[in-house]
Amino acid sequence: MGRLFGTDGVRGVANADLTAEMALGLSVAAAHVLAEAGTFEGHRPRAVVGRDPRASGEFLEAAVVAGLASAGVDVLRVGVLPTPAVAYLTGELGADLGVMLSASHNAMPDNGVKFFARGGHKLADELEDRIESVYEEHRTGAPWDRPTGSGVGRVRDYEEGSDRYVAHLLGVLPNRLDGLKVVLDEAHGAAARVSPEAFQQAGAEVVTIGAEPDGLNINDGCGSTHLDKIKAAVVEHGADLGIAHDGDADRCLAVDHTGAEVDGDQILAVLALAMRERSVLRSDTVVATVMSNLGFKLAMEREGIRLVQTAVGDRYVLEEMKQHGFALGGEQSGHVIVLDHATTGDGTLTGLLLAARVAQSGRTLADLAGVMERLPQVLINVPDVDRTRVGTSAELSAAVSDAERELGETGRVLLRPSGTEPLVRVMVEAADIEQARSVAGRLADAVKSALG
Repeated sequence: MGRLFGTDGVRGVANADLTAEMALGLSVAAAHVLAEAGTFEGHRPRAVVGRDPRASGEFLEAAVVAGLASAGVDVLRVGVLPTPAVAYLTGELGADLGVMLSASHNAMPDNGVKFFARGGHKLADELEDRIESVYEEHRTGAPWDRPTGSGVGRVRDYEEGSDRYVAHLLGVLPNRLDGLKVVLDEAHGAAARVSPEAFQQAGAEVVTIGAEPDGLNINDGCGSTHLDKIKAAVVEHGADLGIAHDGDADRCLAVDHTGAEVDGDQILAVLALAMRERSVLRSDTVVATVMSNLGFKLAMEREGIRLVQTAVGDRYVLEEMKQHGFALGGEQSGHVIVLDHATTGDGTLTGLLLAARVAQSGRTLADLAGVMERLPQVLINVPDVDRTRVGTSAELSAAVSDAERELGETGRVLLRPSGTEPLVRVMVEAADIEQARSVAGRLADAVKSALG
């Protein structure tokens, strides 16, 4: 079988790929692996479990809680909260393990299981591999060593989780948001309650859309993957800016007062300058991925801020930040990590900090984001291909070489397999949008031909 864990946990169509049996088995395996690693030594183990509003999250949560408790782990069930809130509470409450049930920006039928280690950090690859191995071993018949009597885990709801997370967000803000009008698109997702509450308590006038989750409408035509509604709402309400989250609110994109999109690169640029001004941008360095727009790199060079680039995926950004003690990093997609205050991307925190910069500076978001000029960039997702052969196909390698020769030093090409979906992403950047589209189209065709 292929590796269950992708770049962001285990994902699939709920009740088809990701079943209750799998969620239970992975949770028991995680408990056993962490026990073997000595994580639980000397105390009774405890886990924090949260989810986004997907209907399937209800039975998957029950399976995860049952698995952990059956393995002797006490469970604090925090209910519907953003992924970064679960990560924060895992660290804040001294839990040994955190579990988030979400498929982030994916469509409603999907769901996922993501594990956090003590402190709220993502599990190391080797621990995920061990969990998968132990899960597979016991799935095929090996019995578990199960506690009985008082050794079984206890389960309770932790209703204070939401308030503690909001208080944490407010404590991070360098200044209040009084006088700002902000539109929030919550994607009918996990932040539908806590994000508006945090912005309102910070002093902003808030207009919400996509804030009525019913278990079926998450990410449905709204949120950070569908910006048309928030662009229209910002203009309609005369707002200063808009913030759009994805389903689990670990990222955000923004909209300025004119309705123009402000992407993750621009958000990073604005926050980098704000943090340097406050002397909290350690080593005057920001971390981003190879997908970042060339315009972002040029802007950081011009402003005297060093850019360190990593492979695509917020986990690689985070690893680089932790290894070298950097304070700010993120992705063009809107995953932004402010490591002094979060262990993962936090869309609500990012949105609050962006709004705080607008309020403090007295400048529009459009003006602030103008620190960088985005070069034309075309991204095409090519589905239903063998993503494992991206780096080994001679036919595809030749097509990429041809494209790079055509673009020369005025652009670049990047092909990468998705870590969460069965597709290959083709990215082309060029000085001219039509050239970028032409080259990207040809490369997409080459991917289909070589890997289809």
